[in-house]
Amino acid sequence: MNTNMRIDWQCIDHVFLDMDGTLLDLHFDNYFWQQVLPQEYARMNGLTLESAVASLNPKFEAKQGQLDWYCVDYWSRELNIDVMNLKYGNAQKIALRPGVFELLDDIKNRAAEPALLTNAHRSVVNLKFDKTGLGRAIDKIHCSHDYGFPKEAPAFWGRFAGIVRFDPERTLFIDDNEAVLEAADQYGIKWLRSISEPDSQQPRSSRSRFLEIDQFPEIFS
Repeated sequence: MNTNMRIDWQCIDHVFLDMDGTLLDLHFDNYFWQQVLPQEYARMNGLTLESAVASLNPKFEAKQGQLDWYCVDYWSRELNIDVMNLKYGNAQKIALRPGVFELLDDIKNRAAEPALLTNAHRSVVNLKFDKTGLGRAIDKIHCSHDYGFPKEAPAFWGRFAGIVRFDPERTLFIDDNEAVLEAADQYGIKWLRSISEPDSQQPRSSRSRFLEIDQFPEIFS
């Protein structure tokens, strides 16, 4: 990990960007998984909201850090709920973080092509791109589902690098997930940045050991 505050853009060939909590406000995802889905689960199963949450939490905890945690198909089968349809019904809360398009333009102007690197299921990426217009600004999309492991798994990075050729020493990766950044650091990615407040509606629960970005222009100063 490079701990220099200033990024040397002459040493950057690849920029990989997370989606939820990095390019997009994490508030939608927290709202969906903590409120919308439990309410729907309670309604469908004739439960109180408290009982639904008590039933769901062990299921969620058992899958955190695994690819199934990010798979809408898995949760649709497991909970007997059309998760994607429920997401579409609440898509009004999907929002870009401030300055995203300016960030992508600035990266391109520095001769580095930005690419999305996300744990989100591709159907979720399509929904969020449609709602935000991100598809107009970013062409390369890498979903961890295509590589068989989530980004926080060390095995992901070896498989990803075997298909998408990049030099870890000349790569910038921005993500809000500490476990993901730890795995990227272990793989040898030199330039790593975290996000100070992934969810605009609540402060980050703890500080990252990686350099944090508050506003995107900071990475160019």
